Amino acid sequence: MTTEIILAGFGGQGILFAGKVLAYCALIDNREISWLPSYGPEMRGGTANCSVCISDEPIGSPVVANPDYLIAMNGPSYKKFIDAVKPGGLVLLDNSIVDEKCTRSDVKAISLPATDMASDAGLNGAANMVLLGRMLAETSLFSMETVQKAMEKCIPPKRAHLIASNLKAIELGMAQK
Repeated sequence: MTTEIILAGFGGQGILFAGKVLAYCALIDNREISWLPSYGPEMRGGTANCSVCISDEPIGSPVVANPDYLIAMNGPSYKKFIDAVKPGGLVLLDNSIVDEKCTRSDVKAISLPATDMASDAGLNGAANMVLLGRMLAETSLFSMETVQKAMEKCIPPKRAHLIASNLKAIELGMAQK
């Protein structure tokens, strides 16, 4: 079975980091993985998206044309990718930033004020992890134990103090189910 995910938003929102966490989760669970980042030359404030493929068998291409899951952290990303999500897929929106409402009836759409939730919890900049947590709660792709191990791999030792806050943000998102 193959699961394809697109995470998209502005540079600086942690899109690539969230995708990297998913990739490490898959590695830890001995799954096949591809992680394909895409971002504009302007970095912060520009567009950023990340395609993640997780599979039980070798992956032929890292390109995700029709994702099973979409995490959209801004309006332009939502507009760009919403029509590509497979019927029966899952769409997660940060409605602190995304004004659009999902009108597709063939996907499950969840709007979460992730940026506001993260800020209110003292976790500024962790909206990406709130949305990732909600996706993990909806899909059961990985256990929290796997997520913690992945986080420990993704965050360098000199920034180890950020592991706890990122895990707290994931748990905050999971608790919204």
